[in-house]
Amino acid sequence: MNELELQLPTLEHKKAAEDFKNEFFENQETVIYGSALFDRMEYEQWLVHNTNNREGNIVNNNWVPATTFFAVRKNDLKIVGMIDIRHNLKNDFLAQYGGHIGFSVRPSERKKGYGTEILKMGIEYAKSLGIRKLMLGCFSDNLPSIKTIEKCGGKLTETKKFSDNQLLIIPDAKDKIVNIYWIDL
Repeated sequence: MNELELQLPTLEHKKAAEDFKNEFFENQETVIYGSALFDRMEYEQWLVHNTNNREGNIVNNNWVPATTFFAVRKNDLKIVGMIDIRHNLKNDFLAQYGGHIGFSVRPSERKKGYGTEILKMGIEYAKSLGIRKLMLGCFSDNLPSIKTIEKCGGKLTETKKFSDNQLLIIPDAKDKIVNIYWIDL
């Protein structure tokens, strides 16, 4: 596995980011977890949305301040993943299901240990924000995320039926089961 670094998105990432997004779509994955809606927006629009949220100029009442990073492989500058670190859980959806961190690894780079590396870097960033206890949620059938969260110290504390009737963030997820994990920092 090659070394990764977290990079704040810029205009210079546009082509690589579009390639990243298209790979998910070509793999019939319409939701990119930890992307702060990159899967639903054009790059420039998403970049403004992302920057505003990071700077605390929340663009939507259903959001909290958050920092979204690309996980970039150092040797070839390929975006292999994304991670969104929410600075607090002052939102019903996040407090119930989403948690402090969402992350994803592009389909062609899975099963290489990148998810664990990305989450570990995200945990370090969360510590720098003063967060002392992290909540993470994932669907109970997402075994790669479960293994990654547990490798990074996640303790399963709850399972419950998923419902996002108000936000409709995740299509086709009605009645799925969500695992809730906590990590003490």
